[in-house]
Amino acid sequence: MFINMIMISIFTIIALIMMIICSIISKKTFMDREKNSPFECGFDPMNSARIPFSMHFFLIAVIFLIFDVEITLIFPLIVVFNFSILCNWIMINLFFMIILLLGIYHEWNQGALDWTNK
Repeated sequence: MFINMIMISIFTIIALIMMIICSIISKKTFMDREKNSPFECGFDPMNSARIPFSMHFFLIAVIFLIFDVEITLIFPLIVVFNFSILCNWIMINLFFMIILLLGIYHEWNQGALDWTNK
């Protein structure tokens, strides 16, 4: 137990040292006006900020967040498998899978996953 704590602290110290070295090495002496601007996602930072963009990108981001949260809720089920009753574990796992499958089916029917123009 004590050896594990020593190993964890050694690896943490090594990681911190590597992060500090990388941040020192990657310092740039010049600052670019475009890179320091608050615009992102491929917009030209010197033009107007009121350029319309495709709502499809926003929908894909929301869909990703929904399914990402569901998948992160499923990960602890793997750890709990050894400590739970098999029937209860299967029912909970099926519940989450059905929610995911119904969600992806609904998005597919709504056309949110269709990238081609009709």
